Amino acid sequence: MPSRPKKFSSPLLAVAAAVFMALHAAPAAALQRPGAAPAAAADLTDRLIVKYRSATTATAPSAAALQRASNAAQGRGLKLGHLRRLGNGAHVLKLDRALPPAQLQSLIDELRNGDADVEYAEADLWMRAQLQPNDAMYAQQWDLFEATAGLNLPTAWDKSTGAGVVVGVIDTGVRPHADLQPNLLPGYDFISDTTLVANDGNGRDADPADPGDWTTYGQCYSGSPAANSSWHGTHVAGTIAAVTHNATGVAGVAFGAKVLPVRALGRCGGYTSDIADAMVWAAGGSVVGAPANPTPARVLNLSLGGTGACPTTYQNAINTARSLGTVVVVAAGNSNVDALNSAPANCAGVVTVAAVNRSGGKASYSNYGSVVDLAAPGGDSGAGILSTLNTGTTTPGADSYAAYMGTSMATPHVAGVAALMLAANPSLTPDQVEERLKGAVRPFPAACGGCGTGLLDANAAVDAALGGGTVTPPPPPPPAPSTVAEVEPNNSVTAPQSLNTLPVTVNGTIASSTDRDHYKVLIPAGGRITARLTPNASSNYDLYFYSATGTQLGYSASSGSLAEQITITNGGSTVYTLVLQVRRISGLTGSTGTYTLSVSPN
Repeated sequence: MPSRPKKFSSPLLAVAAAVFMALHAAPAAALQRPGAAPAAAADLTDRLIVKYRSATTATAPSAAALQRASNAAQGRGLKLGHLRRLGNGAHVLKLDRALPPAQLQSLIDELRNGDADVEYAEADLWMRAQLQPNDAMYAQQWDLFEATAGLNLPTAWDKSTGAGVVVGVIDTGVRPHADLQPNLLPGYDFISDTTLVANDGNGRDADPADPGDWTTYGQCYSGSPAANSSWHGTHVAGTIAAVTHNATGVAGVAFGAKVLPVRALGRCGGYTSDIADAMVWAAGGSVVGAPANPTPARVLNLSLGGTGACPTTYQNAINTARSLGTVVVVAAGNSNVDALNSAPANCAGVVTVAAVNRSGGKASYSNYGSVVDLAAPGGDSGAGILSTLNTGTTTPGADSYAAYMGTSMATPHVAGVAALMLAANPSLTPDQVEERLKGAVRPFPAACGGCGTGLLDANAAVDAALGGGTVTPPPPPPPAPSTVAEVEPNNSVTAPQSLNTLPVTVNGTIASSTDRDHYKVLIPAGGRITARLTPNASSNYDLYFYSATGTQLGYSASSGSLAEQITITNGGSTVYTLVLQVRRISGLTGSTGTYTLSVSPN
């Protein structure tokens, strides 16, 4: 298993080295629900309602008024006629064919602007009965429908249920729960360690069933507590796509979608390498030794995480998944700390999710900070998220239901809504889904500092997917890093080489066994930087960092020729001066003692 993380901190800085550990959600006590109709067709209508100032409740519109309306319709290749009068004196006008919202609104705008007799005009919209799932435990699923902190799913289900979308759940695997099984696809087990982690007697294979992840005291590391099997993946999968309206159990957020179970976590957690392969495969990429995935996922749910900077292995896997059109949704973490130092929450291109309680405020355990995109229900203080589970304390038992709390529970709510959006508009890119998710929020009803743009509203998200919401253009790509040479003398904290423009890559050399190279970086108020030191293949160089006055603040010290990486945040209100030091531990010096130091803003 990965080594335990090193942590460093100061009033202004937060830094950590990359590792991976699985998040375990804490049990609580609560329950769940779903239903829908074709999205685009639901918004079409062939009628509009017009109120004329000159017409009373007993009179029809004038012939001139109807002619003006008819002329506006004819300009769009339409025929328009008078259908009937309403009790309030308004009139229903009928077109010869139904129009989508944007085209109908254009016609309405022309009617209003071109006829001073029009008091108001609006679409005669279709209204449908909202699905009220008959699942036995739906009433207990506050996270799906309650006005305070629920997702507003009943309205969203009228437009999309997620049909046709595959959601990959990279987790502990799943149990064939009767309330979930119909929505499960054949998946894969990517756990490679058979000594401790797999717990199913073999390595990678086509069976993603969860054998249980129970542990005994000290089994994961010295002093680690004993724990029962969590059935974590089954709970997450149920939140996304439990069978709905079957008079049994709970409902899922995107009950029309399918879940692709991909097992990468087992006893004590899972390795970054296995999780990265699982991401690539689930998105439809190629992984050596694994068969081609016949049902690539458009959404990946990673209710997992660990401490440290985003590993390159994670980032590469995420980049591959996104290039294949897959949205990657990840948990912010359950340590009530800045998610800046939680991976993969701090990786680029992911949708990072914080958790709120039933009152809509930040859950006590939820991580927070600038890398968080938005929040969703995760439960707290006894009001958890109900989903599918198993009664086994070690090996599998009978199907059951239970409430858990955690950002692991908030994340599948967002992944499920992403599936609703993609079912409504399959052409959306990962960036477009993320931007629309972040815009489809309502203000937090209680305090939730560092929880992103707001509390997710599923109905607003589906509307945004269909084109009804405004979308912020994606930011321009970051500038390409410049490359500079090391400039001597830079042998002390008080006389460092200044790196004035970021991002930058320095080509440096350790001249002698006592040579220590120093570089000054200015971090703006509220800003952060990531520094990565890559030594030559025959040397062990470490990366230290200091204040401008020479106080050592921390370091990254891996063994051998491994790269060092730190992420540093300025939490103050003024520019902070940081000095990076490259220190030789062993290996080459002189002309062959080369290294690169890359520094970039985040």
